[in-house]
Amino acid sequence: MKRQDFYFELPEELIAQDPLEDRSSSRLLVLDKHTGEVTHHVFREITEYLNPGDCLVINDTKVIPARLIGNKEGTGAKVEVLLLKRKENDVWETLVKPGRKMKPGARLSFGDGLLTGEVLEVVEEGNRLIRFSYQGIFEEILDQLGQMPLPPYITHQLEDKNRYQTVYAKHSGSAAAPTAGLHFTPELLEKIKEKGVEIAHVTLHVGLGTFRPVKADDILEHHMHSEFYRIEASEAEKINHAKDSGHRVICVGTTSCRTVESAAGDDGRLKECSGWTEIFIYPGYEFKILDGLITNFHLPESTLIMLVSALAGREHVLAAYEEAVKEKYRFFSFGDACLII
Repeated sequence: MKRQDFYFELPEELIAQDPLEDRSSSRLLVLDKHTGEVTHHVFREITEYLNPGDCLVINDTKVIPARLIGNKEGTGAKVEVLLLKRKENDVWETLVKPGRKMKPGARLSFGDGLLTGEVLEVVEEGNRLIRFSYQGIFEEILDQLGQMPLPPYITHQLEDKNRYQTVYAKHSGSAAAPTAGLHFTPELLEKIKEKGVEIAHVTLHVGLGTFRPVKADDILEHHMHSEFYRIEASEAEKINHAKDSGHRVICVGTTSCRTVESAAGDDGRLKECSGWTEIFIYPGYEFKILDGLITNFHLPESTLIMLVSALAGREHVLAAYEEAVKEKYRFFSFGDACLII
């Protein structure tokens, strides 16, 4: 299967740069995964497509302000550090720019020395392990000094950090938001519950591999970055109950999808678990748990458009995307939504 099979033309002006004032007023394209039929709505009308007994799976990860701007001690050169994975208490795997000059032993300073770091070693793909030193609580310092790690196609920082968090964000650890969840408001979630839809929480800390382009011509040669996930027993039971009673499991976002599909047993059931996943879902994959998906519009040739193509078929997805471009839907993290059922 070739990377180019998932290419489509996307005018740059359709890449959303800012979130809407009202989260639930985004547009919603509904795609029938069986027929390819497309209809157009407003996101808050999602309730019309959810039935009593269905289970909506949301990812309650919280984005940390993981982008730090500082200086290299000795030279004063500007340096940007992106926190990717916590290895142990104060040691993080990071992405550093510029990377070439950041050799083991290099020392960095942030916020006039409020936070300092020492490069310990170079790890795969040029990432760096850095040990941080500080007085007080790391999370509080990070909140003071860090910026939201917005995707590379967003060209300015947010005025309100919370607009890059879902309203149900709870467990800190993501380097990127599970953006399909950005469309929900507390009021909309309440309406969904009132309709008799069960809401299950899972956690997957989104890594920057989400934005990593597929470079291999043969997509099977692409390697996914690992991401940490957790499912509590009570939430696994909600999902199992929906499946057992013949109702649908609809995941909010590709991250929730990757979580439940990674954790599913051979019998198609979930239990309490946690671990690391490198799951890569592309056409030909047989879903064990997921029946439907709420997601944003993804980059051409990305692993995410491959995932949605596994659910609805490549031809249906590319035709729906062509329609979305024609109708001037907003694309990517702050863009509009798509429901595939």
